[in-house]
Amino acid sequence: MAKLSTHQIRELARQIVAQNKGGIRYGDLIEKISAPNVETPINTIHGSIWDLHLRYPQEISKPSRGLYVPSDGTSAVLASAPEPAKTPPKFKEEDFYEPFASWLKNDLDEVTDAAALGGASMGKKWGTPDVVGVYKPLASNLIKFPIEIASAEIKTDPAQPVVAFGQAIAYRLFSTKTYIAMPTSLTLEDQSRLEALCMLFGVGLVLFEPDPAKPSFQIRVRAQKFTPDMFYVNEFAERLKEFDSDKFEQLFR
Repeated sequence: MAKLSTHQIRELARQIVAQNKGGIRYGDLIEKISAPNVETPINTIHGSIWDLHLRYPQEISKPSRGLYVPSDGTSAVLASAPEPAKTPPKFKEEDFYEPFASWLKNDLDEVTDAAALGGASMGKKWGTPDVVGVYKPLASNLIKFPIEIASAEIKTDPAQPVVAFGQAIAYRLFSTKTYIAMPTSLTLEDQSRLEALCMLFGVGLVLFEPDPAKPSFQIRVRAQKFTPDMFYVNEFAERLKEFDSDKFEQLFR
C-alpha cells in the first residue's frame, strides 16, 4: 500500500474518531492508522494527528489527556451507524467481593489475608469497605512490622466513579492503602479522569469485566501507602470485632 499523505492521515483519523462515539485513546488511534498502512512512517502519523482537536474543533474534542472524542457537531457523513448496544448481564456488587479479595491476596500480593465485608453491613456506609485486607508479619518473619490495612470499594455501576472515589478517600482514615474497582464499561473519559484523581491522591484503581466467574481484574493505578489515624484504626477494628468476630480474628490475629 502506498504511503499516506498528511491530508490522508488526518482524513482517516477524523473517520476513526467519528466511529468511536465513546472516544478513542491517542495510542489506539495511531495503531488503527498505522496497522493497515505499514509504509507510512509512524512519526509522520504522530506529526499529522497530535492536534486534531485544534484543527477540527467542531468535530473532535479532547476532554482529557490522550483521549479524542467526537463532538456533538460531527458530520453524519463521517460517522458510521452505531451498533446496537449490548445489555450487559446484571450482577450484584457482592458477587465480586470474594473474587476481589482473592485477587488482592494471591495475584496482587498486597495483603496476607483478605475478607469481604460490603455495603453498610457494619452500620456506617462510609466506614465499611467492600473488601478489607491486612498485611501482617508471619511467624517466619525475623523482623516484625506493624499491621497494614488495605480497603477496597467495588462498583458495578459505571456511572458511579465519583461516589467510589469519595468512599475510597474516606477509608484512608483507617487504611494504609485504598483501592477502587470499576467495570470496564466505564467510559474512557471517566476512566481517564478517575486515573488522574487516583494518581493525585494515591488511591489504587482496578478495572474488571462484569462477570464474577472471570472478572479479569487489571491494575491501572497502584495504591500508595499512607499513615492512617490510629484512633479510626481502632474504631474500625472495634466495629469489625462486634460485627463479625470470626473475620476480625482472621484479619488481625
